[in-house]
Amino acid sequence: MINPGRPYNIIDYREIFLRRKRFFIVPLLVIFCTAILWVVVAPRKYEASTLVLVTPQRVPSDIVRTTVTAGFSERLSSIGQEIMSRTRLEQVIDELKLYASEGKNMKRDDVIEMMRKNIKVDLPRLSSSREAFGSFVISFTGDDPQIVTLVANKLASLYIEENLKLREQQAVGTTEFLTSELDTTRGRLEMQGQALAEYKRRHMGSLPEQRETNIRLMEQLQLLYQRNEESLRAAEDRKLFTRKQMADIESPPAFMLGTDGAAQSGRAPGSYTTQIEDLRRQLADLQSRYTEKHPDIIRTKKRIADKENNRETASVNSDPRYRELSNSLALLDSEIRRLRDEGERLRGQIGQYRGRIEGATTREQEMSTLVQEYSNTKLVYDTLIRKSEEAQQAENLERRQKGEQFRIVDPARVPERPVKPDIPKILFIGLFGGIACGLGGIFLREQLDRSFRDPEDVEATLGFKVLANIPKIISKAS
Repeated sequence: MINPGRPYNIIDYREIFLRRKRFFIVPLLVIFCTAILWVVVAPRKYEASTLVLVTPQRVPSDIVRTTVTAGFSERLSSIGQEIMSRTRLEQVIDELKLYASEGKNMKRDDVIEMMRKNIKVDLPRLSSSREAFGSFVISFTGDDPQIVTLVANKLASLYIEENLKLREQQAVGTTEFLTSELDTTRGRLEMQGQALAEYKRRHMGSLPEQRETNIRLMEQLQLLYQRNEESLRAAEDRKLFTRKQMADIESPPAFMLGTDGAAQSGRAPGSYTTQIEDLRRQLADLQSRYTEKHPDIIRTKKRIADKENNRETASVNSDPRYRELSNSLALLDSEIRRLRDEGERLRGQIGQYRGRIEGATTREQEMSTLVQEYSNTKLVYDTLIRKSEEAQQAENLERRQKGEQFRIVDPARVPERPVKPDIPKILFIGLFGGIACGLGGIFLREQLDRSFRDPEDVEATLGFKVLANIPKIISKAS
């Protein structure tokens, strides 16, 4: 182009187009014919689709709660990974005899990868952030419309079977886990129960709940001890009084001889032994003063002999009153010993109950720990029982296929027209590309043209002023 700064109008553009029309027509025809040729010779790809509906649980969730907690998208992704695995796709290829010609020239892994690319699962866009029950579409693309229909329906059935299998496995796994946890918790609960029972047996009588009973029993024992002490003091008083009465019987009034041999009134200094000793002292005193033939000495010896001969008769033990008092004294001694033993026993019991009451605080702290652990384990055990029963119901729900399911609503049909190549799209692209290339060729050729077309081109290039312009003569002269 000689004068790039020249302004152009529609007439100029029309003139350029007519002048360079072959640069437009050739690319247009080449590209558009190539598109037509590609449409003719390109291999036909057919696509079959199956619409699968996700049906909700048939039993109300407030009656039986499912244990399958995975969301719809998450579960569908897990099922898709299982079905897209090498093993499952090989089974489908072998069962339906797919890619027979490709299998001769390609590796097995390449064939499986090609089949993965031909499978497409479209999920609907949910209106809310929470997942709801909906549907999804399984599509398969291939060369044979009959084959793609079979494969699409086969994939849909695999999704349904895998969904049922996955839900049942999750329900069974939940039940087995809860059963294992329930057995473990039951064993721990039994051990804690046995430890608590053994602790109660070992500390029976000093448990915190027995504190009030121990206080009442100790008060009763203290009252019995007080009464026992009163009875002991009364028995000891009666013993002293009985001893005084026996002492009075043992020391009755008696006549004693003076030094002059006259009888004097007085009381015997004591019992039979005392009287004998007194007589012997008197005899010794008389013998120190008189001879053996003195009448007082003879009389005293005679009295001593009489006393010794009549020992049984002269003893106070022969007195019925004395014997009665002696028996009473023996009974009192026995009663006093019994009361003292009873007092010792009561003091021991009072000390025992006092120790139980004082140790109840320590027992309460120890028992609170055991009871708290047992209560917590019992609460966990009750919760596991309830959850285990719910998991068993959920497992039965899945086994009877009453839970959430995939159901084919619109099975795949034999496609009537191919999806590839897209003839209108390819022809439109070819036409648009040909026009764009043609216009680009005109623009490029015009930019490379160095010829003069107008007086302005001469003036701009040579700097000369054009005086006259001979127009182009289109018609021939007559």
